[in-house]
Amino acid sequence: MVAHWTGPWTPDSVTAWAEGMAQRWRVDGVGKWMARDRADGALVGRGGFTRIDLADETVLELGWAVRDARTGQGYATELGRAALTWAGEHHPDLPIVAFTEVHNRASRAVMERLGMRLAGIIRRPGLVEGQVGVQPDAPFALYRH
Repeated sequence: MVAHWTGPWTPDSVTAWAEGMAQRWRVDGVGKWMARDRADGALVGRGGFTRIDLADETVLELGWAVRDARTGQGYATELGRAALTWAGEHHPDLPIVAFTEVHNRASRAVMERLGMRLAGIIRRPGLVEGQVGVQPDAPFALYRH
């Protein structure tokens, strides 16, 4: 299991996240959406895109998060496939990237199931296997679609 470091959610942090996401949809034309189980309506997680303007290109960064109780059931792959289909319809000319800490084998496997290919390593704040807490220069595997 991979530890996530976003911290606990509070009513205020949920409201701020939702307002920020609505703003991203308005300004960037992309964002994240919440996913619920078709059978019982329970929250599964979230998925979608962040628009990133790099020096030489604009890309869509694909991301997802699945609640711990729902991991290992194919939801991340389903979220990723739905997002790729949506991007193909709404932003077909933008490249798609995804990244995760190099030790996050489950997310890397999802990226590979989605047809993404390893494009390199980037460094940013994150978790490093065998170290405690967020590290300022953690290695992330970068994938492209």
